[in-house]
Amino acid sequence: MRNPLAVTVTLLATLLGSAAAQDPIPSAESLRDAFPERRNFSPYAGRNFPTEVFWGDTHVHTGMSMDAGAFGARLKPVDAYRFARGEEVTSSTGLQAKLSRPLDFLVVADHSDNMGFFPRLNNGEPSMLADPTGRRWYDMIQEGGQAGVAAAVEIIQALTGNSFPEALAALPGTEAFRSAWEETIDAAEAYNDPGLFTAFIGYEWTSTDRGYNLHRVVIYRDDGTRARMMEPYTTLPPLGSPDPVDLWNWMQSYEDRTGGRMLAIAHNGNMSNGFMFPSVESMTGRAIDRAYAESRIRWEPLYETTQIKGDGETHPFLSPNDEFADYETWAVGNLDLSELKRDEMLQGEYARRALQMGLELEQKLGVNPYKFGLIGATDSHTALSTAQEDNFFGKHSGAEPRPERVAHPMAKVGDNEYPGWSMVASGYQGIWATENTREALFDAMMRKETYATTGSRILVRFFGGWEFEQADAQTRLPANIGYMKGVPMGADLPPAPGGGAPSFLVAALKDPLSGNLDRIQIVKGWVDASGSKQEKVFDVAWSGDRTPGADGKLPPVGSTVDVASATWTNTIGSPELIAVWTDPDFDPDLSAVYYARVLEIPTPRWTAYEAVRFGIQMPS
Repeated sequence: MRNPLAVTVTLLATLLGSAAAQDPIPSAESLRDAFPERRNFSPYAGRNFPTEVFWGDTHVHTGMSMDAGAFGARLKPVDAYRFARGEEVTSSTGLQAKLSRPLDFLVVADHSDNMGFFPRLNNGEPSMLADPTGRRWYDMIQEGGQAGVAAAVEIIQALTGNSFPEALAALPGTEAFRSAWEETIDAAEAYNDPGLFTAFIGYEWTSTDRGYNLHRVVIYRDDGTRARMMEPYTTLPPLGSPDPVDLWNWMQSYEDRTGGRMLAIAHNGNMSNGFMFPSVESMTGRAIDRAYAESRIRWEPLYETTQIKGDGETHPFLSPNDEFADYETWAVGNLDLSELKRDEMLQGEYARRALQMGLELEQKLGVNPYKFGLIGATDSHTALSTAQEDNFFGKHSGAEPRPERVAHPMAKVGDNEYPGWSMVASGYQGIWATENTREALFDAMMRKETYATTGSRILVRFFGGWEFEQADAQTRLPANIGYMKGVPMGADLPPAPGGGAPSFLVAALKDPLSGNLDRIQIVKGWVDASGSKQEKVFDVAWSGDRTPGADGKLPPVGSTVDVASATWTNTIGSPELIAVWTDPDFDPDLSAVYYARVLEIPTPRWTAYEAVRFGIQMPS
């Protein structure tokens, strides 16, 4: 077949050659009408910024994780991807489960420590039963009921207490570990469908030394070819370590050896007892120096700020003037409840204070280790990523829907417990990206153009700059103006061109299946001239005709929730909100951090739906 483009070019050259041979060279003025300036008719032509938000979960465990399996999970990575793509699956307890809407991406993040151990134990493999402890655990699990629960607790305590039987361990280099990692990779490769659904390869590195939760989810930008070149890093010596610095060094080794790319996302820190965001020294006693700061921000651009085990944005002790600070707060102790929480631990556990601490450390070290973006994830141990109040399958398979789960402790040690009702139907991550592929989503996460949600799929745009004006709040295309005049969420503001204060364009559109919007807030954090950490929450857009009171606080939006029937109406609130806001207290000599928080009107919690479905009374 002839190339029509080549033919056209040839004809054009011939015609131009004939004109040059017969006529005098025309003036530029005489040709102006023949060559009008090219203007795109479509206002969207030439647009190269992200125009779609993709929804997903970067933290889901299956029966391949030791603790998930011990608590009853029998689903595999393939089941997790099928469910996330919108298929109906049968849960480990025999319930039919399906999402109201498919997700766009998923990371199966099974624990690398003893990956594949539990399926071998549950299957009664001879090598497991030859060990007396393995035999006892197997018998207890087969018995089920409280015996099975006791076995699960023993298994987890053995791992966190560094007393796991060596004969049962599945370590890197063993056939058991290698087989489990291959199954994980194969599932992601089978269900990854560029443009339609992204199945990331990943795992969770599970540092729990002394019960302090310092877990990280490790995510690959790569396909299975590179991911197979090095087995995952664990916390178990001699090949692994519980020190995050050693994990970052391993990640560097992976990239050097394979030419691939990866990132890590720190687990919600509310069970770290202050060690998730150290200010002076790390858990290992190492001083927080420039090298630590550079490594942390290089490998950890994001922080998991909300999930089933509580919300990690802030705490009432840290933010006493924020009326929404006590949202789904978990502050009992560390992961295994061996050490209860003390107030002085809290500043090293919550995102808002960590962002302020990062500014403080930057003054000392020249690098900000805590300049992270915020995401939500479930940390589900059922293989089912559910973050919808009326479709919540719980933390682990022992806490899947049943009348008893609200009163049954999710974990209990002595008199201390995490009660079942305290589980949170949270969260998901929204990513602004150019397409739904591993590469595009990964790159968006690296530039932090992503945000956390407790489950509702609210569309949020947030831009900062020096040239936004109030008229920009009337636009129907906030992204066009936002990218033209400023920088998006996750970015650094450039220096002020001529003084003045920064301005911000923020827009939110409700989830069509959830409640209307109550308000948009901008949270500012900074370190003042005396070195004290400061914060302030500004209401910048809200529904209705409310006006702030003398204390500057906006009156509550109200509530239409009928708890007894677990219903509500969208007769209050707004479907969308947009505003341009300028910082009234800006000091150019002080660094600051800003993020947006969007609140819905009140809607029923999962426990209200459960009370209606099962005809039960919720604990007071």
